[in-house]
Amino acid sequence: MAINPASVANAYANAAKAAANSASGAPGVPESGPSFADLIKDAVGNVVSTAKTAETQAVAGITKHAEITDVVAAVTSAELTLQTVVAVRDKVINAYQEIMKMPI
Repeated sequence: MAINPASVANAYANAAKAAANSASGAPGVPESGPSFADLIKDAVGNVVSTAKTAETQAVAGITKHAEITDVVAAVTSAELTLQTVVAVRDKVINAYQEIMKMPI
């Protein structure tokens, strides 16, 4: 997944605003920010986009229409994205298992 510094900064700013709103204790003030489902949908869209870009670059590299450095960069980005998704999945599963171990 290609990490865009601007989107990271925006996500951090949104998280800081949400924390400030919840810390201020202002009841009835809705938090303005993307929902968790929107964040997940965007992340999955970025994963798919990165994989498609890597595939396109690989095909272009095979047909000699792309530089090898571009192909390597795209494939490395896709690999990093996959590793990130797997790490997040593992953390979610771990958290779920810990919650299930809690007594009622």
